Amino acid sequence: MTPRTWKIGSLFLLLLLAVLVPVLFGIGGPTNLLEQVFAFALFAMSYDLLIGYTGVVSFGHAVFFGTGAYVAGIFLVHSGGSTAGLLMGIVVALGVSVLLSLLIASISLRIRTVYFAMITLAVGQTFYVLAGSQMLQPLTNADDGMTVPLPVWLMHDRTVYYVTLLVLVCCVWLLRLFVRSPVGQVLQGIRENEGRVLALGHSVYRFKAVAFVISGLMATIAGILYVIAQTFVSTGVYDVSISLDVLLMTIIGGVGTLYGGLLGALLIIGAQTEFTNLAGTFPIFGRYTILFGVLYIVIVRFMPRGIVGTVAQALKRWSGQEE
Repeated sequence: MTPRTWKIGSLFLLLLLAVLVPVLFGIGGPTNLLEQVFAFALFAMSYDLLIGYTGVVSFGHAVFFGTGAYVAGIFLVHSGGSTAGLLMGIVVALGVSVLLSLLIASISLRIRTVYFAMITLAVGQTFYVLAGSQMLQPLTNADDGMTVPLPVWLMHDRTVYYVTLLVLVCCVWLLRLFVRSPVGQVLQGIRENEGRVLALGHSVYRFKAVAFVISGLMATIAGILYVIAQTFVSTGVYDVSISLDVLLMTIIGGVGTLYGGLLGALLIIGAQTEFTNLAGTFPIFGRYTILFGVLYIVIVRFMPRGIVGTVAQALKRWSGQEE
């Protein structure tokens, strides 16, 4: 079996299983968990576009995720959960995402990577503080968060499940087209050797800015999916822990693999849910962040390509495509 055949077969099997989950297990717990996984999987893949394909590290990528969740939530709340409110929220959220990503790119992408990471962290924390401030309480309900009403056609959990799955599949397809395009190839060249790309006459800043905008848009869509699935949004969507969680998902799944974010999100969200359930009986599971830290060290030390990357490399060796 070639790596390409393995990848296509695995993705088709995963999609088939995802489609059949409501049929096999019913709606409720399993579908609610997977709706959250779908949102974070798209978030992780948007982050992989930066770190894995462009070599840009961000510690504040949750600013786009949170903006998508809050803007969509605000429009839904103030429209009484109408379809028009949802559509307006999506359009405005995507517009804000583009403007925000261009602004951050213009002031930070030309500097060294470590300083860029710090700037994104500062921006993310600024939005976290603003969302919980008394000044914006009429919009965000401050630290109490907002319960978000949904349009009538999204009231059924089965509908929400299939909508989030469909959006995820479409976004994965678009991301795949992007990373395989000439622009995506240049971005990978920037990751490997930025100086060489400059010598070839390409504008590194412009290509990084394009990647940052696309990544921000996908993270914003992930935030919209999250608020639709959870029907609640709070300042936690801007917290730095969200950015660190998605970094962990990307690294565990496989940096630069795109699809690794799917597996990473499934493992991390599933583990968080299970550990939380076990914490009442075994208090040590309440400190699951420590366990995640150990897992991170193990993955980086023994599987630097992540799970998907390591399996793909093993298949290449087995098929004789890699010396």
